Order: sequence, then structure tokens, then C-alpha cells
Amino acid sequence: MAGSPYAGLLEGAFLKKTKELVNSHPLRAEEIRGVVLQAWEDIFESKLGPKSFQIGKHIFPKPQIMGFFLHELIPLEFAARYPDKWRGEKTKHDKDLVYIPEEKFSIEIKTSSHQSRVFGNRSYAQEGDTEGNKSKSGYYLTANFGKFSAENLRPRILRIRFGWIDHSDWIGQASAKGQQAHLGPGADKFKLLTIYPNK
Repeated sequence: MAGSPYAGLLEGAFLKKTKELVNSHPLRAEEIRGVVLQAWEDIFESKLGPKSFQIGKHIFPKPQIMGFFLHELIPLEFAARYPDKWRGEKTKHDKDLVYIPEEKFSIEIKTSSHQSRVFGNRSYAQEGDTEGNKSKSGYYLTANFGKFSAENLRPRILRIRFGWIDHSDWIGQASAKGQQAHLGPGADKFKLLTIYPNK
């Protein structure tokens, strides 16, 4: 992977660069938004077993499970639409959504039940050789969604963002036992464009 496209830029120029990166990507923001929203609906429309149990009606999974379904369905949908161009992750070297013609356009997917933030595991913020593993820098698609509760039996997608995150944008938890990493404020604000809800 080449160096950061933000190298040498002041933070005030980040947003312009992010828009350039998003506009140069082979997937349009409108289609990404549509696929994420459709994948979320598909989770609720799916039926399990001979008794047709449904999520949101009979089953109310924890956020990690809902995030897993969303994380898996998005690559499947793009692979079904464009089998010669997109596929899901096959090896540890792969991003979550692989662009077959040109690797630099591959996408890492992050989902979260937090209202606005997304997280990575602590390895995202750790320095070191990434040989043998996928790069932590590149295009990111993030989706935030609501949680099930007694008052909310049909949570919805709250926010979808798309942009470019560099390895150095991730900040690990201060505690030695902390397992999470979060984005620094500059990256969170200027390197991911909100594509849902529409502004």
C-alpha cells in the first residue's frame, strides 16, 4: 500500500482530500447507502427454520450479532451485483470487501451500536509490521445502528459514512488491558463523509 493520500496536508485540507478520494472510488455513495440500508432490512425479513422465526419478532440479538450480519451481508450483495469486480474476504490479507481489478479500492467495514462512533480492536492502533495481515489504511465504510429495547423492537440504521482512514488515525485505549481503538478527532470529523442520513 502506498503512503497516505493525506501526507503533507494540514488538517484544514483533509475534507477536500476526502471528497476527492470518495469521488474517485468505483462505487458511488448512493449505491453504498442503498446496499447498507437494504442489508439491514434483509436481516429483519429473513426467516429461520421451519417455524419461520424472525429477528425483531421472535429473536432480539445483541449488537455484536446484528453487526456481524450487516458486516457479512454488505460484501455478499456487492459480490452478487458485480461478481467480476467485487468479492468478500477470503484470506487474512484481504479487506472485508475486495475490489478485484485494483486492490487500493478495497474497503474495510466497521459497524457499531454506538450512536455515532466506530471502533477497531487494539491492533489497529499498534505499531509494527503488518506483513501477512491486511493493511489498516485505506477505504472504510462505517455503519451505526440502534439497539433492541422494550421500546425499540425495530432499530434502524443511524448513520453511514465512507472515506479513507490511515493506520495512524486509530488511537488505542490507554489501559494495557484495553482491547479497543477509536479514531482521533481529526480523522473522525474530516476523513469520513456522512452519506446517510442525507444532509
